[in-house]
Amino acid sequence: MGNIDSHGRCIIVGAGDFFGLAVEIRENDFLIAADGGLSALSHIGAEPDLIIGDFDSYSGVPRGRSVVTLPIIKDVTDMHAAAEKGMERGYREFHFFGGTGGRLDHTLANIQLLSGLSLRGCFGYIYGKSEILTVLRNGSLLFPSGMEGGLSIFSLSDTSVGVSLSGLKYELRGGSLENSFALGVSNSFTGEKSKIEVEEGVLLIYWEFDHGKGPVLPERG
Repeated sequence: MGNIDSHGRCIIVGAGDFFGLAVEIRENDFLIAADGGLSALSHIGAEPDLIIGDFDSYSGVPRGRSVVTLPIIKDVTDMHAAAEKGMERGYREFHFFGGTGGRLDHTLANIQLLSGLSLRGCFGYIYGKSEILTVLRNGSLLFPSGMEGGLSIFSLSDTSVGVSLSGLKYELRGGSLENSFALGVSNSFTGEKSKIEVEEGVLLIYWEFDHGKGPVLPERG
């Protein structure tokens, strides 16, 4: 499951489309319900360690010591505020569910949140029904053999340089990707080990997974 440190993972469930938790909650993980994400967790019988939000997408305002109520007028989304609480507790690996679908602007905000996490030495994954999004900043991702399905790569930087793709259907050596042209869309795994590298820049990586089998996450370098 990639590079998981001994401190565990911060798992955040928001008010977007929810298809269940594709990761197993471990003892040292920290589970946060962000606003309407509380309804999703209640539906599957999961008890969050923290509940946070302005509760505009939840019926009523929950009470208790584990509840943080945010003002409706604020500068960050509920998901962003949840991630901040995770970082305050020392978590560096984040998994977001209920972060896509619904309002497109919130989906885009969550993608920006991935980029912001990478600036602070953290990384995260956004899960949809059968796809995952992550951000890679000045580094590499290594996927194991046996991977199947589609994969797409987008530059969030104006230009990302030193981009290399190996083990994929379409390979690249030291190329450049721009945020004005989707050159990296519609690639795919080949079943071989594959690697994505960027020397300087920020890449958004999208790939598909079998929800029944669960996700396979890359190693980071």
